This record gives sequence, C-alpha cells and structure tokens, in this order.
Amino acid sequence: MTLLPLALGSRLSAALIVAAVFVPVPAHAAEPTLGELAAAKGRYFGSATDNPELSDAPYVATLGREFNAITPGNAMKWDATEPQRGQFSFAKGDEIVALAQKNGQKVRGHTLVWHSQLPSWVSNGGFPAAELRSILQNHVTTVASHYKGQVMHWDVVNEPFNDDGTFRDSVFYSTLGQSYIADALRAARAADPGAKLYINDYNTDGIGAKSDAMYNLVKSLKSQGVPIDGVGFQGHLALQYGLPSQVQQNLQRFADLGVDVAITELDIRMVLPADSAKLSTQAAWYSDVTKACLAVSRCVGITVWDYTDKYSWIPGVFPGQGAALPYDENLAPKPAYAALRTALGGGTTPPDPGLSCKVSYKVVSQWNTGFTGSVTVTNTGSAAINGWSLAFSFPGDQKVTQGWSAEWSQTGAAVAAKNASWNGTLAAGASTTIGFNATHSGINAVPTAFSLNGGNCSLG
Repeated sequence: MTLLPLALGSRLSAALIVAAVFVPVPAHAAEPTLGELAAAKGRYFGSATDNPELSDAPYVATLGREFNAITPGNAMKWDATEPQRGQFSFAKGDEIVALAQKNGQKVRGHTLVWHSQLPSWVSNGGFPAAELRSILQNHVTTVASHYKGQVMHWDVVNEPFNDDGTFRDSVFYSTLGQSYIADALRAARAADPGAKLYINDYNTDGIGAKSDAMYNLVKSLKSQGVPIDGVGFQGHLALQYGLPSQVQQNLQRFADLGVDVAITELDIRMVLPADSAKLSTQAAWYSDVTKACLAVSRCVGITVWDYTDKYSWIPGVFPGQGAALPYDENLAPKPAYAALRTALGGGTTPPDPGLSCKVSYKVVSQWNTGFTGSVTVTNTGSAAINGWSLAFSFPGDQKVTQGWSAEWSQTGAAVAAKNASWNGTLAAGASTTIGFNATHSGINAVPTAFSLNGGNCSLG
C-alpha cells in the first residue's frame, strides 16, 4: 500500500529521538551463500522464479546472489511455449535463461510434458494416437532444441502418477498409454543430448505406493534402454501431515537404479498464522531434507519453489496456509534459512549481501495512541544501490497507518518499506529519508533488527 502523510497539528509534542545506526559492513570475506555451500559439497541449491517477479529489484538481487541454479516456474510449460499449434514463443523462457547466464547460474528446464497448463488445442483436440504422438514429439523436439546447451536438467515428464500409484488419466496416457513417457524422453535426448533427463512428481518423497510406482517405471525404462538420467522429488510438504518417513532410503533406492535424484520443488507450508513453534519445526524439516540429500551421493541438488513467501503459490491454492519458504514476505531470512546453512556445513549468519549502509530510526513525535517515525537510509558502500527494500519488525503492537516517500506494507509485526520511483537509486554516500505515522498502546519500543535487500545488518 502507498501511504500519505497526515498533518499532525497540535498533537505534535517535543521531538523524542531514538537513533538506531547500522554500522558499515567490515571489510572481510563474505560468508558463503546457500549456492556456494552446496557447491562445496558437489551440489547445487536453486530457486524457482517467474517472469512477473523480475521487476522486483530487491528480489532479483537476492535471487542472483544466494542461489546457483534457477528453475522457470511457468515460462517453459506448454501453454507458454506453444499456445497455438506450431506457433512457438520463447520470450519468457529466454528472459529467465538470460538472467541465469548473467549471474553464472545453471538452469533446470521445467517442464516439457505435463497434464496441466496445456493449451486447449492439445487437451481438447481429440487427436488420434498417431497424430497426438507426432504433436508430442514435435513439441519436445522444438522446445528442447531451442534451449540446447543452456539447460542442465529437463523435467521431461511431470507428474505421471496418481497418489495410489496408477497412471494419471491425462490426454497423453488415455490416448497413447504409458508409451508417451518413453516417446518424450527419446525426443528430448535427440534434441538436447547434453542435458540430463528427469521424470518429476510430488508425494513421492517417502516410500509408498506412488514412489513404488515411480521406482518400477524407472526400472522398466532402464531395462528398455530408454534414456532416463534422473528422478525429481518435488517436496511440497505440510507440517500438519508430518514429515514423510524414510526420505533418505527412498532417494538411495532410486540412486541404486543408476539414476541421479534431486529435490526439485521444496516448500514446507503450515496452517496460518505462523508462530515460533511452527517455524522451528519447519526449520528442522528443511534441515532433515537437506541432510537426506547430502547422505546420498547421487542426490545432485535442491531447489526451493521460489525462495520467499512473497511469491509463494501456496496461499492461492491452499487457503489459510502459507509461510512455506526460507525467506519471509519482506525478503528477510527465517529460521529455515539458518537451518539450511547449518545443514550445508555453514554458520547461521546470513551472507554479506555486498552492501554497506547506515540507517537512523527516529521517533520524532508521539502522543497517547500514536507516533510519527522517520527513517534515513544512507549508502555507505562504494557502489550504487539500484532498488532497495527495508524490512524490520515492531517489538510491540505498533501499526503503520500512513507513510510517505516509500511503499509501506505491514503483515503482523513485520514492516516493509520499498523505494518509491524517485529514490530507488542510492549512489555511494547518498541518503534518503522516509517516514510514517503509526498507532500504538503501551510502551513504544524501538525495533532491534533490520534488513536491507534481504541481508541482515548489525545494529550499532
């Protein structure tokens, strides 16, 4: 929400100034990121992303800094790449691949064949088997050829099974039977021989009917000489259902078939509101899944399904649930982030985000039920900051009611202030001042922790 200042008139009292100063980041080596920690163990740690999010400069900065792999969430699916028969569009996928290449990140291609997000000309076409097989092979060949040499893994076939282990009755299975899976894999291999080819599904994390069906499918494909290099375990977990059992053992039995395994879409949702107990359990689960992957030599990496609650798919699909990712809606690290770092062999301190800043927080006036706050942000680094987002949490019941010179928002105690159009660039040494009005009751305690562009700063 964009908020405007109120005239305070006679309510203004003598200025009460409480200063909180961020000290410049000392000149020392930055702590390794999640991607760097994973790479040190021969793996990747990635995030999904989507095109609308790429206009959010603070989001993109953390995406580029923290992760060494990217998965396009929607840009490579059938409805995006071939919305009309024979008419292909790669602009969205190309944008994400270009971003990854700029950041030195790898790309997981997602996904070539899926029963969902199909254009109606495919799902309702009523094609006979021979024609549908040709359509499928042409689609896989064209998309994989376009990205040849730019993608490390392809999720060639996505979600082929029902939860009971039977094949999903998609347009492809109902017309072609399970042979469509081998057709897609063979076409992908011919089009992009350097990429690893995966089958990807959810609710296969532990040992059970669905993972047994996937195991038997992979074993059958291998015996037939069909190219299959890996299996993706999505990892969409929920606290209320419990952590799947035997995750490590399940990954290992697939690896023993001679294929790689990966955690491809990890998020751990909860029934809202989040609280310290739920966040602690969530952090433990993120750690457990990571340790299970690290214990299996052929588990090549982990991808979170976007890294921040700000862009999570969960609330839109599971009303009343969310808070599923390692960063909160203000791009600030959560306990899960620290748990991931520890599991990967690093400390719990977030990495130096490559900036240095000084912030002064002032309560310039207050009255019985409210106050006016002012925040001055100074770039004390040597490089310009292009786009910024300041995040902090009130220690009491303070609620921002109006604000200026930034886009203010608040969820619970968490407050975010994102730059306005005119003050988004801070040259080295430059400052900008933003302000707000807020209500409160009791003691108006000063926030004690702040982050800028997702990186925590020390309070001086």
